[in-house]
Amino acid sequence: MKLLFKAFTIASAFVASPVLAADWTLNPDTSHLAYGTVKIDDVGEVNSFTSLSGHVSDDGKVEIDIDLSSVETNIDIRNERMIEYVFRKAATATLTAEIDMDEVSKLEVGASTTIEVDATLSLVGTDVNFYTDMFILRLSESSVMVSTNDMVFISTEDADVSTGVDKLMELAQLPNITRTVPVTARLMFTQDS
Repeated sequence: MKLLFKAFTIASAFVASPVLAADWTLNPDTSHLAYGTVKIDDVGEVNSFTSLSGHVSDDGKVEIDIDLSSVETNIDIRNERMIEYVFRKAATATLTAEIDMDEVSKLEVGASTTIEVDATLSLVGTDVNFYTDMFILRLSESSVMVSTNDMVFISTEDADVSTGVDKLMELAQLPNITRTVPVTARLMFTQDS
């Protein structure tokens, strides 16, 4: 249950219009950030965040905010415990990155590419640096989809949330919860007019 971020975060790998230089804004209604957990050795669950916001500037600076209170584990009490113990009541996690817009600026409508992204996830006072490949598909002249090309794995220790996971195990009387979680992201961006 923890950080899914990378993925997200990652979502950052983004495309500029081949002709127009402008900022791009994340569409929260069609974007999705999810992460998986495994407890009791073989019980897998998928969780997500329902509120994301962000933008990519025309010079390739990416910033994506994840509303941590929007965590959705499909169990209300577990949502509350995630917010209190794992996220320590922090309001948001932020993913930042800087990408080379030239790599994707010539992408035609319907074309796709994969780019390498170095990013930083800032969560509960800890910065987690990571690298991943992002798949980019230009949907139209003014819209782009960015997704994780593969699953991104994040360690609860690197994200400094292991103590919170220990508390979840104690409260739910579980023998174990995995300490590395897979994260996936689908980020939809629209070019600002």
